[in-house]
Amino acid sequence: MTPNPRPQQSGASAQRLNDAMKRLRARLRAESGQHATGVTPTQLVILASVVRQGPVTAARLAAQEHVSAQSIAQSLAVLKAAGLIHSAPDPNDGRKKLISAAPSATELVDKLLAGRAAFLARAIDQVVGPGEREDMEKAIDLLERLADVELGADGR
Repeated sequence: MTPNPRPQQSGASAQRLNDAMKRLRARLRAESGQHATGVTPTQLVILASVVRQGPVTAARLAAQEHVSAQSIAQSLAVLKAAGLIHSAPDPNDGRKKLISAAPSATELVDKLLAGRAAFLARAIDQVVGPGEREDMEKAIDLLERLADVELGADGR
């Protein structure tokens, strides 16, 4: 792909996208009842990863979520204190710990994610017209590509 020839336009689009995503994330937290759980957005992302992947190391979680080992350790400590996760020695490498989700964590994640999905489905039905559905699918594809992009140290 060729770089965008209009960096000013890209910068403005980036700011609008960032603002829209922040507002949507806040709305999803409110609509799903996440505020009442006391689980932060970062903790929920980490907890959902542990639920989906089964036993996983903290290092793998940090790499996946693009955060530091220290940040993961802090979140895991809070989740462990809340009884949502537990750790056990890795049977293949006793120096490592495998993090697993408690059954209550699975229930919590399922409830919150279902609440988010239900809100989005209702919002899509209300806001996105039949002629816009294809555009929305294209936008989702673009967002997924943005989420997956790996930029080098020079930003390219």
